[in-house]
Amino acid sequence: MKYMMFVVTSLEPDAEVDESDVALWVDPLDASGKRVIGEVLAPQGESTVVKVRGGKVLTTRGPFVETAEVICGFDILEVDSLDEAIEIASRHPMARNGQLELRPFMVWPDGAGRAGA
Repeated sequence: MKYMMFVVTSLEPDAEVDESDVALWVDPLDASGKRVIGEVLAPQGESTVVKVRGGKVLTTRGPFVETAEVICGFDILEVDSLDEAIEIASRHPMARNGQLELRPFMVWPDGAGRAGA
C-alpha cells in the first residue's frame, strides 16, 4: 500500500525539529525501501494556487487562508498496511511537535493508477 504522509506544523517558531532527529528517522526507512521519497516544502508564502474560471486561468500567490497550521513537507511511504504506516509516522520527530496526516493513494477498479489525477 502506498501512503502520502503530510507533515503538518503550526506557524509557531518553536515547532522546529532538529535535522539530526529527522535523519535518524529517514535513513533506515530509505534503506528499507519503506520511504519512497520525501521533501521539505518552501514556506506557504511561496505557494501558488491555479484555477480556471470562465475559461480564464487565475493564479493567487499564498498565503491564502487564515490558518494556524501548514503542510511543511511530505513523504511517500510504501508499506504493507495502515498499521505499519501509523507506526512509521509515530516515530517521525514532527509527531511530537506537529502532526502527520496519512492518506492512501486511490486504488482504481482496473488496478491502474490515474496519472495527474
